[in-house]
Amino acid sequence: MKNIIKKLSIVAVAAVVVASCSKKLDLFPTNDLTPETVYSTAEGYKSVLAKIYGNMATTGNQGPAGQSDIQGLDEGSQSPFIRGFFNAQELPTDEAIVSWNDQTIHDFHALRWNSDDPFLRGMYARPVYNITIANEYLRESTAEKVSGRGITGAAAEEIARTRAEVRFLRAFNYWVMMDLFGYSTFITEENKIGTDLPVEIKRGDLFIYIEKELQEIDTELAAARSQEYGRVDQGAAWALLARMYLNAKIYTGTERYADALTYAKKVIDAGYDLHPDYRQVFMADNEKAANEFMYVINCDGLKTQSYGNTTFFVHAAAGDDHNDYGVGGGWYGYRTTKAFVNLFADKTGATDRRAMFTNLNNADITNVSEFSQGVHVRKYINIRSDGQPTNDVNRDFADVDFPVFRLSEMFLIYAEAHLQGGGGDITTALGYMNRIRFRAYGQSYGPNDVGRLNASDLTLQTILDERGRELYWEGHRRTDLIRYGMLTTGAYLWPWKGGVSSGTAVDSKYNLFPIPAANRTANPNLSQNTGF
Repeated sequence: MKNIIKKLSIVAVAAVVVASCSKKLDLFPTNDLTPETVYSTAEGYKSVLAKIYGNMATTGNQGPAGQSDIQGLDEGSQSPFIRGFFNAQELPTDEAIVSWNDQTIHDFHALRWNSDDPFLRGMYARPVYNITIANEYLRESTAEKVSGRGITGAAAEEIARTRAEVRFLRAFNYWVMMDLFGYSTFITEENKIGTDLPVEIKRGDLFIYIEKELQEIDTELAAARSQEYGRVDQGAAWALLARMYLNAKIYTGTERYADALTYAKKVIDAGYDLHPDYRQVFMADNEKAANEFMYVINCDGLKTQSYGNTTFFVHAAAGDDHNDYGVGGGWYGYRTTKAFVNLFADKTGATDRRAMFTNLNNADITNVSEFSQGVHVRKYINIRSDGQPTNDVNRDFADVDFPVFRLSEMFLIYAEAHLQGGGGDITTALGYMNRIRFRAYGQSYGPNDVGRLNASDLTLQTILDERGRELYWEGHRRTDLIRYGMLTTGAYLWPWKGGVSSGTAVDSKYNLFPIPAANRTANPNLSQNTGF
C-alpha cells in the first residue's frame, strides 16, 4: 500500500536545492545541507525522488506542519497542492461552496478574486516550488554527475530511469500553471539557482514546451501499467497529453481534438479497466482500484500527514456525521449546490451510485456561511472497503489516494473529441460512455435500462453532464465549464455564482487567475493577465 511513500523515505533534503533563491522569491526555507551531501549516495537520490513525489501530498519536511516548504503562507490551507488545486478548480463552480469565512476563501465561489489573494499566492508558489526541486534533481542526476560520485551499475541505471518520471512531474506542474494562470514563471535545469531572475512563459509557448517534454520522455518512461503503484509511466504521460489536447483551443486558440482522441485511445488500449465499485475508488484502500489509475498522489495517514491532502477532503466535507467519513471530527466546511445535484436523475443514489450525497432536505442555501444549508458530499471517506483499520489509529489523517488520471476520463475525452470532429466512431464513443454508466448503476443499467445511452443521446451537453457526475471533486469542473463557455457567462447559473443567491454572469477575466502581486513585485519579468 502506498508504495512510493513506503519504499522511498522522505528526508529533509529538498530545501538545499532552492536555498539560494529564497531572498528573491520569498518562497523557500534554508538548511545546512549541500548537494554534495544529499546526492553523495544512491539513497540520497531516492530521498529527493520521494520528496518530488511527496510534494504533491505534503507541505514540508516535518508534517503535518513545521519545516514548511513555502514560507509566509498558512501551511495547512494555502501552500498544499491538493487543497489549493481543489479550491481553484472546484470552488468557482457549481460543484463546491464553502461555509468558512477564512480571509478571501468566499471569493472563489463568487468569482471575484484579485492578485492579492493569499490562497492564489500559495497555488502559484506550490507548482513553482515543485518544478524547482525537479530541476535540481535533473541537474544532479546526469550520467556525469552520478558517475563522478562513484555510483555505478544497477544503482546508476535506476537513477537514470527516474529522470523521465521527474520530467513528467515537472510537466504536470507546468500544466497546472498553464491551466490556472496562463502565464508562468519559467525555469528548467538549465537555469542556475541564485543568478538571474526567472523569465516568464506565455500560455501558448508553455503548451508547446509541455507537449515536447511529454513526447520526448515517451520511450524513456516505464511501459503503461508496468510501474509500481504511485509512480508514473507512459500511461500518465498519454493521459496528460489527451487532457491538454482536449483543451488546446482554450490554451492556444487551435483545436487538437484528433490528438486528444488519439492519446485517449492509447491509454484505453493499454489494458486499464474500471474498478467494479465506483465508491471504492475513493476509499482509504483505493489502491485496490489501481488498474483504473494512470497516476495517483499517494496519501498515507502516517507517512504523508498534512491538512491539505485528502485529509482535507474527508474532514472538510464532514460535520457531526464525521464517523461516516472515517475521521475523528468534522470541519463543517465544504458542500455542493442544488444545481449540481440536479444533474443526477435520482439524487438519493438509489440508482446512480455516484450520487454520494446527504442533507438533501436542506439543499437550498440562503446563507453561504451556514454549513447546515446545501447538499453534503460523501465521496471521499477514510474507511477501508475490507473493514480493516486505517493507518492513523487516531483517524486524524487520511489514507485515500488522490486520483489525478482515471480511465473514465479517457473514455469521456474520446467521446467528446469524436463529437468535436476528432475522428473515431460513434459506436466506440457510445460504448465507452455506457461502460461508465453501467458501473454507475451497480454493474447494470438500472430499472428499465435508465442508465443506458443511445446514439441519439450522445451530445456535448450529455458529455459535460456525465463528466460532472463521474469526475466531481476531482479537479476538473472549472476547466470543463471554461471549455463549454459556461464558467463566467450567463449560459449556466448556479446558486451564489458571482456572489448572487440565484447566480449571475461575471467578467470573462475570471476564466483565469491573476499572477500574484507579490510574485510580480519580486520578479519584474512577470506580466499580468488582462483585467487584473
